Amino acid sequence: MLPEVETWLRDRTTTSADWPVESLLAAKGGTRVSVVLPARDEAETVGEIVSAIRRDLLEAVPLVDELVVIDSRSTDDTAARAVEAGAKVFSQDEILPALAPMDGKGDVLWKSLAVTSGDLLVFIDADLREFGTDFVTGLLGPLLADPSVMYVKGCYDRPLREARGGGGRVTELVARPMLNLHWPLLAGFVQPLAGEYAGRREVLERVPFATGYGVELGLLIDLLEHAGLDALAQVDLGRRVHSHQSTEALGVMAGQIMHTAWTRLERQRKIVPLHTPATGLTQFRRGEGGHLPVGRDVAVPERPPMAGIPEYAASRLPGLLGHRSARP
Repeated sequence: MLPEVETWLRDRTTTSADWPVESLLAAKGGTRVSVVLPARDEAETVGEIVSAIRRDLLEAVPLVDELVVIDSRSTDDTAARAVEAGAKVFSQDEILPALAPMDGKGDVLWKSLAVTSGDLLVFIDADLREFGTDFVTGLLGPLLADPSVMYVKGCYDRPLREARGGGGRVTELVARPMLNLHWPLLAGFVQPLAGEYAGRREVLERVPFATGYGVELGLLIDLLEHAGLDALAQVDLGRRVHSHQSTEALGVMAGQIMHTAWTRLERQRKIVPLHTPATGLTQFRRGEGGHLPVGRDVAVPERPPMAGIPEYAASRLPGLLGHRSARP
């Protein structure tokens, strides 16, 4: 590990317990905070997460100003459950509708910038179980305490079938080796692909968002280039419990992360490309006739920095974009 990474790891890593609500309220002042949950078919968990944040951080104390769920083409009751629990709910395709539609979590996160008003945005995955609002307070802590911190990643243990630390397979097999090879300043991040993170609008609107599974890796690399290592921090949130994906799905995720990394290697002139990487991924399933090939597209389109989108300013005018009303 590089000496500057060792220093960063010591100085920029905290735990959620280091950030009690009372200290955050004292530091908040006039800063507006938006919490965003990207959600696709998460009816089973989204309501409990929204209810907890609303109860603990909007009603009990005025720490969070805005609680938003972006529904990413769900086929279940995700939107209804979120509204019932007290969130503002926007449909992904109703935000900036003049733009060509794209798929993926990164597109949802990017579009959330257009329908939120917070100076600080906290992103929380909607599939979490055993959720505690210390995830939100932990991520806000470094941002509220230190104006030089621009972006905060969560880290945690990820149990897999009750095996401590068994989750995060794509992190260990793809993302961590990739970062250590090409961006060793990011080697101190325990969970570089964590879905729980927070940042200042002023930097989030100035970097591109990969639209697929590469969004977390892309943001980390781009924000390092944009703001420098000392503007980044991480917070130990303890334990993260969620539903795990199949190995086949993780293969698609790995492919998208590799494409996202390739794009940034080119952009930052870290490689001299002699070919364009293929965007197809062939996987196999056993059928009656043996192993059958299944083709996947792992290309990762990007949304450009939101600050350069003409519709962005218009979308932030009060009342321009509707949402499904939360309960009073």
